[in-house]
Amino acid sequence: MDSAVVVRQPPERGYWNPVTETMPREELRGLQWHKLRTSLAHARRGSPFWRARIPDGIASLDDYIARMPILTREEIVSAEATKPPYGDFPSCDPRLAIRHHQTSGTSGRPPVRTFDTARDWAWAADMWCTGLYGMGVRPYDRAAVAFGYGLFIGFWGLHYALEKIGVATIPTGSFDSEGRVRLLLEQGITVLACTPTYALRLALTARQMGIDLARESEVRIVVCSGEPRPEATKQAIADAFGAFVGDTAGMTEAATIFMFECIEEPGGCHIIESDFIEEVLDPDTLRPVPYGETGVRVMTSLGREGIQAFRYWTNDLVVKRPWSECECGRTWDWYESGIRGRQDDMRKVRGVFFIPVMVEDVVRAFPEVDEFQSSLRTIEELDTLVVRIEPRPDVPSEQYGELAERVGAQIKRQISLTPIVEVATPGGLPRFEMKARRFQDERSRPATHA
Repeated sequence: MDSAVVVRQPPERGYWNPVTETMPREELRGLQWHKLRTSLAHARRGSPFWRARIPDGIASLDDYIARMPILTREEIVSAEATKPPYGDFPSCDPRLAIRHHQTSGTSGRPPVRTFDTARDWAWAADMWCTGLYGMGVRPYDRAAVAFGYGLFIGFWGLHYALEKIGVATIPTGSFDSEGRVRLLLEQGITVLACTPTYALRLALTARQMGIDLARESEVRIVVCSGEPRPEATKQAIADAFGAFVGDTAGMTEAATIFMFECIEEPGGCHIIESDFIEEVLDPDTLRPVPYGETGVRVMTSLGREGIQAFRYWTNDLVVKRPWSECECGRTWDWYESGIRGRQDDMRKVRGVFFIPVMVEDVVRAFPEVDEFQSSLRTIEELDTLVVRIEPRPDVPSEQYGELAERVGAQIKRQISLTPIVEVATPGGLPRFEMKARRFQDERSRPATHA
């Protein structure tokens, strides 16, 4: 059988809202200021938390950025704790809610709880429509959403957006991986939505079933969200499905996505600037960083009336690029490589700044590797990066040592850390459907953060 990579006809260019997506930058700033003034006035009227926090007399976007204090996750949790579940944080009566969502709380911290009114949810779905249409999703598509449908907001908004566009949408929360693979084939699914991790798991499951999804399925677009997705992971998914792989990112605190990857694939994701004000700040000085430099994104959401977020410190590490560097015609700036990681995941190891997703970007470039884990350990009083790789079943065991050496050499070359590379037996490492947890800091002394 010919093993060449299958690539289907690329998605067609299009705009869900041509007016705002191609609006001149000066007009875009005017639109943001209009929405911001309305949002601030609403927050002052309805939220005791925001009434005590919003400065008087904010006169412009620049004035807002200069004077409005930054909001942290801890402040939201504290405000909600005054009278659970939402405390004095909401800007309207929670009895108007039609939905409740909350963060996973898997880190051991209390979750952030949010609700959405009918208007909020219509807006949240419209943001997803903007991203999906920009990826080439059209009414004639058939979509499968591989998602657990729990309290985590995840792909809920995507599901409603697909229906709003006119796409036949199949929720697969009760399916296992083999069932989802069969569904892709039986239902002629053309759009798959899941985390990057789960896209790779489906591809592995299909391969174990003797199915080549790139040749036997009709999937033409894979919509990924929920975790950082380095370029090597994107390419692995694209090869496995023979499809366009589009990245998105959202958060519970925003109710929806704030960025998406257009079909021109500039190397990152456009910010939905008609509805979000996004700053990129130096984590130490809190001053704006210029295009092309890494900083932490600070988000202001302009479309929600129940739970509002002004200058929210997201902890996401990003690099902003100017809109003019993408050929899609949008006048929205974009984040190079999407979300690069989390500031609280950044470590300094032997003088080298390290983010766990860096390991994924290296390991996914090796087609012989099915899965991996990484950790930091204290070995002979030295911080040491340990990477466990799981070879594909068709890799002979006598080649494991050579594979580990090549992976280790590439990690040293790209990250400037010399790792210990261990080899797990095929099928020996855990798989994930939602956010993957492949990294552990196991050092015997407190971690040194950047």
